[in-house]
Amino acid sequence: MIKSEIRNNTGIIFLARPEKRNALHPELVKRMNNKLSEFENNDEVRSVIITGEGSTFCAGADLEYLNRIKNYSAIDNEKDSKSLAELFLMIYNFPKPTIAAVNGAAIAGGCGLATVCDLIVAHPEQSLFGYSEVKIGFVPAIVSIFLIKRVGEGIVNQLLLEAGTINGQKAYQVGLVNYLHNNVLEGTLEVASRLNNNSKGSLEMTKAIIKNISTLSVTEAVDYCVRLNAISRSSNDFKDGLSKFLKRD
Repeated sequence: MIKSEIRNNTGIIFLARPEKRNALHPELVKRMNNKLSEFENNDEVRSVIITGEGSTFCAGADLEYLNRIKNYSAIDNEKDSKSLAELFLMIYNFPKPTIAAVNGAAIAGGCGLATVCDLIVAHPEQSLFGYSEVKIGFVPAIVSIFLIKRVGEGIVNQLLLEAGTINGQKAYQVGLVNYLHNNVLEGTLEVASRLNNNSKGSLEMTKAIIKNISTLSVTEAVDYCVRLNAISRSSNDFKDGLSKFLKRD
C-alpha cells in the first residue's frame, strides 16, 4: 500500500494504490505511521516527501471502506476518526520538514494529507485540490483545523463550503500551494535539497516556533522564543555555522 526510498537524505513515501487512486485505508494509514516513525529515527533522513504513485496524489477515503463505516457505531467512528487524526498530527508535528508532492488529484482526506505537510509542491494544471466532504453529508472536521492555519478563514469558507475543486495554479494563488512545477517529484526534491542544507537542529526548533507561537500570548511567545534562542546559541551547529560565516569575511 506504500512504497518508500531515500534519495540524497530525503525520505520519500509513495502512496501505492494507483488502481484505487491511492485512496486512504486503515492499513495504509498504519503503514504510513510506521514509515514516518522509521524516517524520524533515521539520522540519514533530513526531510520527508509524501506523494502518490501514478496520476493521483490521493482520492480520499477508500470506497469500500466508506461503505463499511456507514454501519459503524458512534464509538467505532470516533476510534476510526482518531486514527486519521493521529496521522495528520504526526505529519504536522514531524520534527523534520515534510513536503507534499501533489502530482494529481488530492481530494477530501487526500487533500488533508497534503495540507498538514509543511510545504506543498504541485503541478499547475494536473493537480486538483478539493474538500468534498459536505457533498456526501460528511464534514471536513479534522482537516479544517490545519487548513485555517494555512490559508485563513475566508479561503476556508470557500474551499470547505462550496466543496469544489481548484487546480494547482489557483491553489498557489490562494496560498495553499508553495511551489508549482511541471515535474512535481523533481521539483519537490529540489526544495528538499535546499532544506537539507540547513542545520537539522535549527530546522526542528524553527518548526516548533511556527507550530506553537500562535497558541501563546505575546508575552508567552517572547519567553518561549528567548529560551529557544538561547538553546540554539549553545548548539554545535551554531558554533560551526558562525565560524564558517566569519571566515568568509
